[in-house]
Amino acid sequence: MDTSDDALPAAAEELAAEDDPAGATGSLPLAVLDFVGIEYGESAASALTGAVSVAGALETAGYRRYWVSEHHNMRSLACSAPELLIAHVGAFTSRIRVGAAGIMLPNHSALKVAETFRTLLAMYPGRVDLALGRAPGTDPLTAHVLRRGMVADAGAEFPAQVGELLAFLGDGFPAGHPYQPLIAAPVVDERPELFVLGSSPYGPRFAAVNGMSAVFAHHMSPELAFDVLRDYRRRFEPRRPGDEPYSAMSVLAFASDDADAVLDFVAAWTLTRRNIQRGVREPLAPEAIAEFRASDDFESARLGDDRMVTGEPKAVVERLLEMKALAEADEIVVVTPSLDRVRRKASFTAIADAWRQAG
Repeated sequence: MDTSDDALPAAAEELAAEDDPAGATGSLPLAVLDFVGIEYGESAASALTGAVSVAGALETAGYRRYWVSEHHNMRSLACSAPELLIAHVGAFTSRIRVGAAGIMLPNHSALKVAETFRTLLAMYPGRVDLALGRAPGTDPLTAHVLRRGMVADAGAEFPAQVGELLAFLGDGFPAGHPYQPLIAAPVVDERPELFVLGSSPYGPRFAAVNGMSAVFAHHMSPELAFDVLRDYRRRFEPRRPGDEPYSAMSVLAFASDDADAVLDFVAAWTLTRRNIQRGVREPLAPEAIAEFRASDDFESARLGDDRMVTGEPKAVVERLLEMKALAEADEIVVVTPSLDRVRRKASFTAIADAWRQAG
């Protein structure tokens, strides 16, 4: 796909990434991407309450951002409406930035996304992030329904959609454009901090040539992450004097001094990946995890997965800092899907504490 300078319409040309977002002063260069998992036997309502408790723990620990994903057609997740989750979590926090990583733009109207995130900014000024993806975040049938039967390559329309979104967020449309009279209400003086998501080279390259911040999913494509994020910095083209590249990398991580907790996390994630590949979208039963962990298959599976950073907090943070340097990234986004929310929060806190101790 085209990632050249003319890949975006004129509406996108003045965009520049914002370094050190408002409200981030004093925070750690750490974020969390939450899939808002529904634990085995709990309700969706309990999962949403759990998401608020995770965000509160992150704010207390000094994290910069709490992000939720957009996934559909999953009984095990409660993140099909990330914009509503952002509003809910924002009401129970006061400092941490809240946002979506991401909004899968081909599933939505650019005008509606602009209206939604301007509303969020009116509710939580200086705290709202918007990361944009071009994938559906779901299976082909669900994507077909979300897009009202559209059969064209939705990803190919991503540049034009981004241009429209930026125009609605304040760049404006050129004279004579049919959308020029439209207003994305409510009108606010700021825009969300914008990122482009990627799990392939496309996303960071798109972000670089269009002066945007980039987030790369190491947890999905670990073999590509370091090279594409370094390449992002080399390719970055500022839109205004003084603009700088800004990147984040999401990493699957779990930290605990309890070796059993670490093994449980590894087993749960490995089994979750297998279930996703088989089309199974149900919450994992604790008994299934214990059975898998005790199997011969588990040992070979965990040794063959290099995307996880697990262990004692000091060792985990040392590796995360090493990875951050290798990727030349500004932030690390911790991804910790698991059945046990209490253990997840303990891991997030332990990582933050170890990060501070590492200086």
